Amino acid sequence: MTNQNTENNLGMTDVDMEDIHITDILDLEYLQKFQDFFAKSLGVASISVDMDGKPIVEPSEFTRFCMELTRGSEEGARRCELCDRDAGIESDRTGKPYVYECHAGLVDFASPIMLKGKQIGTILGGQVLIDEPDEEKFRKIAEEIGVDPDEYIDALSEIRPVSKDRIEAAANLLYLFAGQLSHSSYQRYELRRVAEILNDSLGQIAASMQQMAASAVEVSSNQMSLNEEIGNVETMSGEINEVVEFIKEIADETRLLGLNASIEAAKAGTAGLGFGVVAEEIRKLSNDSKQTVVKIREFLNNIRTSVARTVDMGAGTMMNAEQQAAAIEQVTASVEEINALAETLMDIVDEK
Repeated sequence: MTNQNTENNLGMTDVDMEDIHITDILDLEYLQKFQDFFAKSLGVASISVDMDGKPIVEPSEFTRFCMELTRGSEEGARRCELCDRDAGIESDRTGKPYVYECHAGLVDFASPIMLKGKQIGTILGGQVLIDEPDEEKFRKIAEEIGVDPDEYIDALSEIRPVSKDRIEAAANLLYLFAGQLSHSSYQRYELRRVAEILNDSLGQIAASMQQMAASAVEVSSNQMSLNEEIGNVETMSGEINEVVEFIKEIADETRLLGLNASIEAAKAGTAGLGFGVVAEEIRKLSNDSKQTVVKIREFLNNIRTSVARTVDMGAGTMMNAEQQAAAIEQVTASVEEINALAETLMDIVDEK
């Protein structure tokens, strides 16, 4: 049997990558911790988004300029979401980190989260300046998104400058991390899926084993009842045989009585003719009775032979039922052991 057939028998099918969402795969708690440490250690902001540009974790080290002012306005938030999405698309197109200037004038980067050659999300970072800012440019952006320009410029002064080389190195670091994280997370996802399918299959097998065990017990119980009834038939056959012996004795005595009556009728001559007719009928009755006894004995012998065969077959059935019950117990024990291993596997998968 091929692996393909085995998987089909277990109800397993290959996962359609189109049906997988990034939140189904990644350990978001772990991703959040890494993102926080990464952003804090390198002095850059970071956030992870899905393919629609929607955040899947909380932002890390976001600046006041971005978090409170740019994203704090309705238009600014809309532009940020589109910008995040477009950056993810571009990183998917090139298959590598993408460094770019965001709609608000800061330098950001996008590192694609790839899984089996398909992008499922993006880790975004940046919110830094690599050159001296053009104040008029940022005032115009503030007006477009409905933010106080003076407050916008004040928040811009808090942005720390970072070299382009450092931004590119940070982007590549996130790219390597995201690839390893998605790969290991997918393996964990597949392990859990297989463990769940295995657990469900074992549950169905265990239920079937219980039904078979119950049937085996019922067969054994029915066979015992049948054996008791067969014993009763054997007992009744013996009793019938005793009656047959009694009938035979009566038939023999009747034959002797008819013979004696014929002798006496012959001695009486003409006067004993009527008595002779009665004697003849008695002898016929005796002969018919004896023939009936022979037939009854033949029937009894057939019954006993049939009962004996039934008893032998019943004993074989009981033996088979007992062997079946013992085999079911062994299979059930093995299933329980495999089920325990499946639960252990699921525990391993769930370990952080």
